[in-house]
Amino acid sequence: MKRRSRIYEAAVPVFRAIAVLLSLSAAALAGPPFQTDDPEPIDFRNYEFYTFATADGTPVETDAFGPAVEFNWGALPNVHLHIILPAATVFPSNSPGLAPAGMGPRAFGIGDIELGIKFRFVQETKHRPMIGTFTMFEIPTGNSVRGLGVGKTWYKAPLWVQKSFGPWTTYGGGGVTLVNAPGYRNFPFAGWLVQRDLGKKWTLGTEIFYHGPEGPATPQTRPATLVDVGGYYKFRDPGFQLLFCYGHTAIGQKENYAYLGLYWTWGKKKADGGKSGDPTSAAFPGMAPPGFMERT
Repeated sequence: MKRRSRIYEAAVPVFRAIAVLLSLSAAALAGPPFQTDDPEPIDFRNYEFYTFATADGTPVETDAFGPAVEFNWGALPNVHLHIILPAATVFPSNSPGLAPAGMGPRAFGIGDIELGIKFRFVQETKHRPMIGTFTMFEIPTGNSVRGLGVGKTWYKAPLWVQKSFGPWTTYGGGGVTLVNAPGYRNFPFAGWLVQRDLGKKWTLGTEIFYHGPEGPATPQTRPATLVDVGGYYKFRDPGFQLLFCYGHTAIGQKENYAYLGLYWTWGKKKADGGKSGDPTSAAFPGMAPPGFMERT
């Protein structure tokens, strides 16, 4: 009996260490810095904070967000609330060959504020993926006359699916952006991503992301399918990470996408001694769609 007790006492630290390592290896982000999002909310009573900049450009115009901040709160089990406060910039190409599109002065100011609710309604099991939605409400705080906003509230309604296999994670889905404003149109979007943890510091992934034509008041007047490559670097504290991504059109209208940001997470620890909930969020799908700004 004493021997079993000594073995148990010796094994407890080992099991705790394994639990911590597993929780860290599962701390791969989903969503930012990619355009494809995921269905996994952050843990109940946990928090996420991003500071970032992102840009999307076509030959007509480049639209950028940054500096911008994002905050996510695990308000309920399987539910988190989301807000993005962006500064927005418009860089018209002013190319005579593209006139009158993309003609006008540069503009900088507050963009449309984003509010969102992520809800996971199917849990992941060994043979079943998790499923959820991330509804977005874009508030018209940006100056639409200067091209910094749409001028009316608009919405995004997606459905996302995710499954993990050891160090591999894959997720994707799609939805529709709903806009009722002059020069804009409703359009579909869809994406799928595969990413892998490489040791304790790096996670790298690649995605295919599609969006339909967004309307004559936007640079994205035609559909495009982009291939993006990016990932995360975890600093000494896994709750503090660097996010990066770059992509280019594979099919359709020429377009470039880029994201660079810093990420923090904190909150109530799990019962097994692991870190705060998996840092999941909404990234660029949490922002205005690529170049979704009115041209001046």
